Amino acid sequence: MFVSVVIPTYNRRPILEKCLLALERQQACREIDRYEVVLVDDGSTDGTPDWLRGAAERFPHVRLIEQSHGGPAEGRNRGVDHAHGDVIVFIDSDLVVTDSFLSCHASSLVRSWEARGDRLCFTYGAVVNTANFEQPTAERHKLRDLSWAYFATGNVAIAKEVLQRAGLFDTGFRLYGWEDLELGERLRRMGVQLIKCPAAVGYHWHPALTLDQIPRLIEVEGERARMGLVFFRKHPTRRVRFIIQFTWLHRLLWELLTLGGLINEHSLRPLLRWLIRHGYSGTAMELLRLPLNRIGVRALFQEARLAGLR
Repeated sequence: MFVSVVIPTYNRRPILEKCLLALERQQACREIDRYEVVLVDDGSTDGTPDWLRGAAERFPHVRLIEQSHGGPAEGRNRGVDHAHGDVIVFIDSDLVVTDSFLSCHASSLVRSWEARGDRLCFTYGAVVNTANFEQPTAERHKLRDLSWAYFATGNVAIAKEVLQRAGLFDTGFRLYGWEDLELGERLRRMGVQLIKCPAAVGYHWHPALTLDQIPRLIEVEGERARMGLVFFRKHPTRRVRFIIQFTWLHRLLWELLTLGGLINEHSLRPLLRWLIRHGYSGTAMELLRLPLNRIGVRALFQEARLAGLR
């Protein structure tokens, strides 16, 4: 097979360098004839395109595609349109993969194709979250790294023709969230099977939590709420309600867990500061998720009320 790794990126140059270097170190395997990396820069303002053109000799597999700032859905679609391969691998630009990453995806795909007699499947690799910028692949796998998503573009491989038959990503998702899971709903309805591929490991780097990140995290919850309704309008099912937490059960859950809002980003601030200062930023982030989930669910219900949805 010819594999095209499609990566949208926006202002992530430092970690992007590690991402691309890891992809240049991929082991050869009998299933892959060749591979390329289609990097779609989404209007970065940090000099990413100029840096990459100046470093082209270090990244012989990389082809740079540029677009104005249109969001990850548009970027991934553009990447697929420019891809030469018959298999598409999606990862994020802050993911650092192992040397056997592509070979694990390829071998799992081939086994599944042969067993099924068709290509209606995709492989879903493991994603390990880490704040270790110097050695992201040193992070151990944690319980909170488990994902129940059906199709998430942080680490998946799929035949290009299956992807095109599903209709690619909906560019109506211009803010944060849900564009990949919405495509997953269409793939699921086509009978496309998820194949777990835990050996294809990617280490998802994000900076350790600091208190000044909180306003942006709250803003993201508002964006997720708005995009959640876009998702629900396309697929008004009970399943999607649960995925986006648009149920009274979720609303009650987060109200109870935050004591009706008494546990919030303000009341938690002293504890968060102490945890961060003592090296427990991961624990601080998990604790902060309680009020963030409440904020997100309340925003979702508010947006639905304004839109006349129930």
